[in-house]
Parts: sequence; C-alpha cells; structure tokens
Amino acid sequence: MLIAGIDEAGRGSCLGSLVLAVSSIEKSKEHELITLGVKDSKLLPPKERERQEKEIKKIVGEYATNFIEAHEIDTLRNRKSLNEIEAMRIGFLLNNLKVKPDLVIVDCPDTIEENFEKRIRKYLTFNPIIKSEHKADFNYPIVSAASIIAKVARDNHMKELSKIAGINLGSGYPSDPVSVKFVEDYYAREKKLPLIARKSWDSNQKIETKFLQKKLF
Repeated sequence: MLIAGIDEAGRGSCLGSLVLAVSSIEKSKEHELITLGVKDSKLLPPKERERQEKEIKKIVGEYATNFIEAHEIDTLRNRKSLNEIEAMRIGFLLNNLKVKPDLVIVDCPDTIEENFEKRIRKYLTFNPIIKSEHKADFNYPIVSAASIIAKVARDNHMKELSKIAGINLGSGYPSDPVSVKFVEDYYAREKKLPLIARKSWDSNQKIETKFLQKKLF
C-alpha cells in the first residue's frame, strides 16, 4: 500500500508564503521514518529538522511542495476560505504525483475532520482513501515527514526574503516582535504594507489602522 502524508507550514504567518508539502512511501518502508525519529516539525529544533529533511527525501518515494504567496492568499480569500484554498492546492499536489497513493493522511485544519476530506475530494482526479485528522502530524510518521519538509522549505523561504530585504524578518508570525517591527517600520516609511505581507490578516490590518489613526489625529 502506498501512503501519502500532507501538512503545511506558515498558515498563521502574517509575512511570506504558506507552504504545503506531500510525501509518499510504501507502508512496508514506514518503519524507516520511525527509525529516523520523525515527529511533528514543531517538536524538533531547526538543526534536527534540517538533518531529518535531507534523510526523509532519500527514504520516501515522492515528495513535493507548493507555495501560496501572500498576494495569492489575499486574492483568493475574497472568494474562498483558507481551508478551501488549502484543499485546492492539496488536490494539485496529489494529482501531480507520478504514482498515486492508495491512502492519503492529512493534518486537518477544519473544525470538523470530515469536512476537509470532502473539500479535498472536489479537486482530485483519482479516488484514494482519505484520512483527515487533527494532530495527524503528531500521530502518523508520513505526515510528520511532510510536516518537516514543509517547515524547512518555509524557514528557507523566510531566510531568502530576509536576504532580499536586507534585514531580518524573523519567523513571519504576528507573535514574533521582529516580524511585527519590520511591518510597522515599513509602513511608517512607505505608507503601505510590504508586498510580502498578507494584507487580509488582522495583525497587518491593525498596523495599517494604527498608522491611519495617527495620521488622522
């Protein structure tokens, strides 16, 4: 049985792309991921994630990532929920695998797990078994593998954006003071949000509102 795992990184970030990843493996080889020590990427330090990511890519049959850029998220959210956007791109990733999996396990962002399975099926050109579960990245090694691939790709993405900007952008999350300061400083200087900011995000809208109120008063 060929199984595939799917997870994302950067869902809640106010800067940069949301990264989705898929990895697939024969069920009989899954023990190799367990031996490697894969687990939810949030539970691993950066160096260990990077080490495992290289090894995972040698073990799995296929892997792929899909980046949804900030401006794409803003545009698509005018018509669709973030869960629907993710489901669309998951369909794209699965449809483009060379060998289609028999079983797909996905870390579920929907409150009701079955709803996310239904969302994904609308975009598939084949008919696998789909397990849509909360904490799948913790419970299933193949989803942990996808989680690690997505997280390393997302971290590298933020490093590249920092390099282009010539300043440390931090993790890109609204809980990161480095990222928030970048957005605030940019808005104070340019009177607009940066291109890499998700303009539909509450945290960025609050920064915009704060500066507009200062200007008004």
